[in-house]
Amino acid sequence: MTPDKVHEILKAKHAQAVSAFDPNPKHPSIKIAPEFWRVVAKTLRDDCGLDYLVSLTAVDRAAELEAIYTLEVMDGARCPIHVRVLVPRDNPLIATVEDIWRTADWHEREAWDLMGITFVGHHNLVRILCAEDWEGHPLRKDYKSPDTYHGIKNNVT
Repeated sequence: MTPDKVHEILKAKHAQAVSAFDPNPKHPSIKIAPEFWRVVAKTLRDDCGLDYLVSLTAVDRAAELEAIYTLEVMDGARCPIHVRVLVPRDNPLIATVEDIWRTADWHEREAWDLMGITFVGHHNLVRILCAEDWEGHPLRKDYKSPDTYHGIKNNVT
């Protein structure tokens, strides 16, 4: 299925959810409002055949945080599409899709750990890379690295 066809299906079923579409042949993307993400995700899987979540990347856009989901069809037909969901940095909530794509489990945990995006409904949203008692989210632009951790000097400047 082509990105144009995916966009066409989403506009027909969820017109209010799609806020932008970039048909760039190398990196096609669709921007989805966060409040519609779960219903759109089900449509992407069930009606568009995008049954494989390749990756979930989180980006700090200063005023907002962005989750970028890369989706493909598992049968090997390379036609990835990127779905972008932007949320305010002071309340970054996105519904989990771990029950739609099982690979979202660890991807969402990593995005929460490093960027602080909360995936509402995730069954085990705990740290995956940082220590359990780590404070803050290290990939945010406003993150301040601690001088020490459990008495060990941090040499990061």
